[in-house]
Amino acid sequence: MYDVVTIGSVTWDNFIQMDYPTIKWPDTPEGKAIALPLGEKFRVENVYSTIGGNSANASVTFARQGFKTACFGKVGRDVPGKAIAEYLKKEKVAPMFAFSGSQPTAYSTLLLRIQGERTILSYHGASDTWVEKDIPWQKLKSPWWYLSLAGESDKFLKPLLKFAKENNIRVAFNPSGHHIQHKRKEILSSLKDLDFLVLNTGEAADLVGISFKKEKEVFRKLDKLLTPGIVAVTDGPKGVTVSDGRYIYKAGIFKEQMVKDRTGAGDSFGSGFVAGLMRRQQTINPDRVGNKQLTTKDIEYAIRLATANATSVIEDIGATEGTLTKAEFEKSGRWKKFEIKVTKL
Repeated sequence: MYDVVTIGSVTWDNFIQMDYPTIKWPDTPEGKAIALPLGEKFRVENVYSTIGGNSANASVTFARQGFKTACFGKVGRDVPGKAIAEYLKKEKVAPMFAFSGSQPTAYSTLLLRIQGERTILSYHGASDTWVEKDIPWQKLKSPWWYLSLAGESDKFLKPLLKFAKENNIRVAFNPSGHHIQHKRKEILSSLKDLDFLVLNTGEAADLVGISFKKEKEVFRKLDKLLTPGIVAVTDGPKGVTVSDGRYIYKAGIFKEQMVKDRTGAGDSFGSGFVAGLMRRQQTINPDRVGNKQLTTKDIEYAIRLATANATSVIEDIGATEGTLTKAEFEKSGRWKKFEIKVTKL
């Protein structure tokens, strides 16, 4: 049996890096857009191809942290699908893939600026073609799942959670913005079946229907629906706020040496947090089951590992290249000191 199975999208990511020209564009969150005139040729600085997708990204974290890991997703019968499987095997992750006979492997082209900003052109391909028979239910049995359903695969949230409950599988869930937009009520009704939920501030506000300016109200609603689970809400360079239903934990970020690419930061944080919980429960007190037995020190350890993992990832190009190993996290003095403020809820 695996320690953890990641379930969701797997993609082939292609990075094209250069100092792209930008223009003002008020309809975007950043207020600007990349400008590429038609008919022109640009010389790029760098190209890089690697794996991506929530399931693949998270699986590398768990494997590098020393856990026996499998990755489930759907790919095409093509070169990128084979390349992803080979990459994961080298990372000691078991690729547990379903195959599409009609659609190619999901594919992304990332226009990466020298400063680390990027625009993603995403094609879901095989990841959007899940059917019931694709899911190898019995092989998925494990103590933990890390779940993030992209595109049309979100229709399997309820069946997956039902199976998890029947088989005592603890579930960590990272819903996409698309999933929240289209199935908000279903997600809210499912929170009681989760052990860990990770969102960014915008996703958290959209999910509960409350502006994150009213942070305490957002957490009160999530805590009420998620009990006894843990929720983490990330806010980019501002850090993270975590609630375990008893305490609120606030932390900033580790100082980056150089930001090369923010792709995968969310996946590396969420999977790093769960890896931290798994380590504290398995190696410090194996008798612990459920979140109620976790101490504040356990949560602080998970926050520190998650934040360190996310920091390391954005210092390299690609969603998994900078992922920390267990030894890199535990032996480097860089990740030891980290301020976390803990207050009663």
